[in-house]
Amino acid sequence: MTVVNTGRRYDDATHARLAADAAQVLSRYPDPRSALLPLLHLVQSEDGFVSPSGIAFCAETLDLSTAQVSAVATFYTQYKRRPNGEYTVGVCTNTLCGIMGGDAIWEDLTERLGIGNDETTADGKITLERIECNAACDYAPVMMINWEFFDNQTPESAADVVGRLIAGEPVAPTRGPDRVGTFKEVSRVLAGFNDGHANEGVAAGAPTLRGLELARAHGWTAPAYPDGDSDSDSGAAPLDAGDTTPGVGEPQSSTDRPAAGAQERSGEQEKTEHGSEKES
Repeated sequence: MTVVNTGRRYDDATHARLAADAAQVLSRYPDPRSALLPLLHLVQSEDGFVSPSGIAFCAETLDLSTAQVSAVATFYTQYKRRPNGEYTVGVCTNTLCGIMGGDAIWEDLTERLGIGNDETTADGKITLERIECNAACDYAPVMMINWEFFDNQTPESAADVVGRLIAGEPVAPTRGPDRVGTFKEVSRVLAGFNDGHANEGVAAGAPTLRGLELARAHGWTAPAYPDGDSDSDSGAAPLDAGDTTPGVGEPQSSTDRPAAGAQERSGEQEKTEHGSEKES
């Protein structure tokens, strides 16, 4: 294994601890490169953002160039490239949440905190984000804190929750765990490590389950597949068809297969194309 940018390497103790965690993550994937996303969450749980040391660690662990790792880290908004607040407060201002009060919540919080989108308070407690959709329209307006749901908010209730976070008080979401974890704690969960809070709280509330309740009350069911037909247009199989997971390299499997029409490339070829940033 080559060493990537030793000037940005973690100290030996931190590196060894992260390497042990990374080994657990890599064991879940047949192709080590597939572990990049959880490894980015892992280093983010260490530093509170994806630091240069974190980029170097991921590159070294997966035998990638730092340019390849950075390309992924800058694509997804959950990865932060500068120090993030202890709590990320995301206010949905998309159409439904906006007209239900999301815009008013956003305006109130920006005024109270003195920060705008993707900015962090001076005490490092709160990073504020304007979210296009939190995928919880049945609870509009919705606010998320470190990706936990706070439903049916008002400017007053949102300000109260944020004020308690700043004061260091524990806060519980409307649905989910008994308390909201810190940004670092949640990043570690996203890396695949159980924090013991997975089965706490309400998972699905009444508005989410209303459609299911109506279907059961009226005896509504999904149409059955015609005999002998497994939906040839989509390639989907009936739900009772047993294990339909494709093997590596088989149709519908993306593992070890190039994109349609593309030539298969080795890891060495990709590193050459992107320009190697490694030092022997």
